[in-house]
Amino acid sequence: MTSLDAPYKRRTLVVEVETMTTKEARLELRLDERSKEHIVRAAELSNESVSSFVLLAAAAAADKVLARASYTVMPADQFDELLAALDLPEEAPTLVQTGQRTRRYRRR
Repeated sequence: MTSLDAPYKRRTLVVEVETMTTKEARLELRLDERSKEHIVRAAELSNESVSSFVLLAAAAAADKVLARASYTVMPADQFDELLAALDLPEEAPTLVQTGQRTRRYRRR
């Protein structure tokens, strides 16, 4: 296949670059010596500072928790019942009366 046969004319490489920001907020924690050694060793194996390693791990855990909190999971039959209930018309006499009143203002 030559470049003339390709369906595209250019190739685009997208690279995300994180800008360096000044980090001023602090977060401290207390831990036992064994946990500290465990985290330090893992950070070394990852070629990261302990601070960066802990921040990335905590942020990943926070993302998981927040993602779970953003969605409602339910069985398929319950979801089908919910959708069916949403399709049923609801009696709203006050809304009907309000909609039938003459308008005080008219759009031009």
